[in-house]
Amino acid sequence: MSGRIDGAAVVTGAAGGIGLAICRRLAASGATIVAVDKADRLGEAVADLESTGAEVIGVQADLTTDTGLSEVVSALDPFALRTIVNNAGITRDARLVNMTADDFRGVLEVNLGVAHRLVAKLLPRLDQGTIVNISSRAYLGNFGQFNYSMSKGALVGLTRALALALAPAVRVNAVAPGLIGTEMSMAIPEEVRDKMVSAIPMGRMGLPEEVAETVAFLASDDSAYITGEVITVGGGRSLSR
Repeated sequence: MSGRIDGAAVVTGAAGGIGLAICRRLAASGATIVAVDKADRLGEAVADLESTGAEVIGVQADLTTDTGLSEVVSALDPFALRTIVNNAGITRDARLVNMTADDFRGVLEVNLGVAHRLVAKLLPRLDQGTIVNISSRAYLGNFGQFNYSMSKGALVGLTRALALALAPAVRVNAVAPGLIGTEMSMAIPEEVRDKMVSAIPMGRMGLPEEVAETVAFLASDDSAYITGEVITVGGGRSLSR
């Protein structure tokens, strides 16, 4: 287990899958969790976290709006902010010729714009600590995911630029998950999913908890000399075969 994580950790996209696993893992290391999601199921996620003894505040908010961002700031008032995890993301896949302008802009707004807006809003509260951006192996390029791949690649660029701007007080890194066993992945047709798994050297999908372990490492002092990096959690899928 990685080292202790003090203070408050804001986690977006916290209601399920990778986000909820990250919340559980950071709470286990001592962080107070500010779990943010626009989904109604956030209440269930908060109850799940509280059942483990975690100190957690749920914020149901749309972070594409100024009101939503302000709600996160208000929830942080009693706490010292030490960690921001930008995990919120959506997909709206289509071939380039079929992709609507709304689907293109919508993915960029959530996957990249929310991370930028949240960091800008919370930075005055983060005088020291860490930012972890959840990118994706798709930043290397995925068929039919022009908007998603672009947003995740830009998030890597944001990570590196912030790391330069905020060092040494704040470290900024990215985690790029590959195929992870979440609700979104399990919705992929089985034959397509099996083909994707066959291209993974480790021979299986990853677990949300395995992504969460990497986030906890980057959020703790165990990674005190790491900033501006991208760690792929993909079972070797980025290797040539």
